[in-house]
Amino acid sequence: MTARSPKPTWKDSDRLVPRSFVQPVLRFMQVEAAAGLVMLAAAVAALVWANSPWHGAYEHFWEADVVLRFGGLLELDLTVREWVNNAAMALFFLLAGLEIKRQLLVGELRQPRAAALPVLAALGGMVVPALIYVAVTSGHAGAGGWGIPMATDIAFAVGVVTLAGRRIPLGARTFILTLAVVDDIGGIVVIAVFYAEQVRIGWLALAAATIVVTLALQRSDVRSLVPYLAMGSLCWLALFEAGIESAIVGVIYGLLTPIRPFHDPKHFAPVARHLVDDVERAYADGVLTDDERAHNESSLDDLTRFASECTSPLERVERRLTLWVSLLVVPVFAFANAGVRIDTSSVNTRVFLGVVLGLVVGKTVGVFTFSYLAVRLRVGTLPNGLVWRHVLGLAVTAGIGFTVALFVTSLSFTDAALTSSAKLGVLTASAAAGLLGYAALRFLSPAPARAAAAAGARQDALTWTPSGSSATS
Repeated sequence: MTARSPKPTWKDSDRLVPRSFVQPVLRFMQVEAAAGLVMLAAAVAALVWANSPWHGAYEHFWEADVVLRFGGLLELDLTVREWVNNAAMALFFLLAGLEIKRQLLVGELRQPRAAALPVLAALGGMVVPALIYVAVTSGHAGAGGWGIPMATDIAFAVGVVTLAGRRIPLGARTFILTLAVVDDIGGIVVIAVFYAEQVRIGWLALAAATIVVTLALQRSDVRSLVPYLAMGSLCWLALFEAGIESAIVGVIYGLLTPIRPFHDPKHFAPVARHLVDDVERAYADGVLTDDERAHNESSLDDLTRFASECTSPLERVERRLTLWVSLLVVPVFAFANAGVRIDTSSVNTRVFLGVVLGLVVGKTVGVFTFSYLAVRLRVGTLPNGLVWRHVLGLAVTAGIGFTVALFVTSLSFTDAALTSSAKLGVLTASAAAGLLGYAALRFLSPAPARAAAAAGARQDALTWTPSGSSATS
């Protein structure tokens, strides 16, 4: 029997519509910068709508009530914006939790010395912006929003590094990604500890019980997603009713997701070969009986399941979620929260400046200074190919707060003027940090050959000057 390649699906075919429209869109969706571009488009659209003659429709839509009732037991009455911020964003935090677990077990955070530099840089990038915000707003309305400028947006930051081109070494992407992941961990801790309302112990106990049941399901080798989705949903509800930010249930279940596959991949070939041989034998005599057809279907089902379970649950969930979160959940969140009506007469100057200075100045100073100290004290090392001008550009880029910064804003204030001022600050600072970061990475970075030469002596290059010269320690 002559083996034939599988017939391509419609989207992969050479027909006019797939070739001219579908395939280019799919290729765009695979580009790392695509998520940031779609998010940016959503934010711009929200700003335009909120400042148009039809601005009332924008708020009317997002403030509309959506009530969910569970018989006479429970009633959830949230606005459309609150459903997005509390429920849909749980998927964003689930993706963040998966990335955090990957980094802790098999990524940069697994090696203490390699992880030390981005971890300490992230620490500086959280502490310094918060201190700047507190210094600007201390004693005035809005002082409680100090957590807003602590965040770095992964999608935008990695997108800026990608757009900067080949001058940027691979180590730069690893550095900013790890920094943003650690930043997310810090932001999640801040949200859970400092932005929780009065906690209801009974509901909190129910949330803890769902986690125990989830662990028991894993120990019992339950592989269906259905019971885990049920436990995750119940945990979300329990945290919401407990007064704790419910979206962080995503992080909890991201960390609970197994990273090891159910079957060792090295066993795939012999098992798959046995199942394929079973199917092939059924066709050997040229006659396919009903029993053989049923057996073939069973063998093919077993082959599909076994192939799937030779990849880790973490990989499978992350692969299924990434496009949905990047190209739907986060843009919808941006569309729901970035629509700030620009009215300078109602802007709280201290909150606005606190956020802008915290993100643009605080992130740059904090990330660069703590990175310098980590290398100077020999606690951490610069990744291969990275020189100090790269670090400066990455420090500026870390000032893109956006997603988590807007999320923390929604938790920080109930006053509309303070919320609008903080959101305007986040948008202004993120735009400035993105443009300045791109310019620094693109135009201040040395050419690849010079960067490689500088990397050979990176342990001694502990000071940075505009001309790129360095002094040994």
